[in-house]
Amino acid sequence: MLIDSHVNLHAPQFDEDREAVIARAREAGVGLMVNICDKLANYEKNRAVAEAPDIWCTVGVHPHEARETPDLAPQTLVAIAADPRVVGIGECGLDFHYDLSPRDVQAEVFRAHCAAARETGLPLVVHTREADDLMGDILEDEHGQGPFSILMHCYTSGHALAARADRLGAWFSVSGIATFKAAEDVRDVIRQMPADRIIVETDCPYLAPIPHRGRRNEPAYIAHVLAKVAEIRGWTLEEAETRTASAFFDLFQRIPRPSGSVA
Repeated sequence: MLIDSHVNLHAPQFDEDREAVIARAREAGVGLMVNICDKLANYEKNRAVAEAPDIWCTVGVHPHEARETPDLAPQTLVAIAADPRVVGIGECGLDFHYDLSPRDVQAEVFRAHCAAARETGLPLVVHTREADDLMGDILEDEHGQGPFSILMHCYTSGHALAARADRLGAWFSVSGIATFKAAEDVRDVIRQMPADRIIVETDCPYLAPIPHRGRRNEPAYIAHVLAKVAEIRGWTLEEAETRTASAFFDLFQRIPRPSGSVA
């Protein structure tokens, strides 16, 4: 079974053919998808997609959107996460490349997510771009106040932050960026990731892998990401599928592990 750990199926890019996109994913062998929340104003649309039995969702505020909820309280996230279809907290974090929200606001909103992950026991889905030092500092500080599971989503930062996150027991997800010709630095980090804590994602509609680069991304393309992970790590395709699926269920523990799967 293929698993896409990070989709944005509620995005407007899918408004014209959402059901067809989901059908193509299923036809391609994708058995599970996690639809990721980008801001609270979109949560209901995000959650509606997760009415399907093979699609789950998260609740959170992307750093680009942090300016809309600068006083976000952890309890707001905790209350929404009581819904059993919610399996993670996020996508949240720091993005100092675009700075679409003030950096201090990003940091405070991110800390609220950390507190919610700690209280709910759900994994924290982390976005980080050009903020490695502060990201490492906040994760270590918040984790020191009480542990929680961490997913470094679409990881493209360097070895230093990866090592800090690894010491906290973090998982790492690999996206279509790993297939890009110029992404050798990303592939080098993937070679060093903990073998039992690697999962895959499309981040659709963004970051379509080769041979679909430049087009709208879809969950049906996740097999290309999985094949690249297998190549980078020196695994067979079957081994890559088994390893990443096991890591996925180890992380997203609210999602039932299929009977007969490897624990």
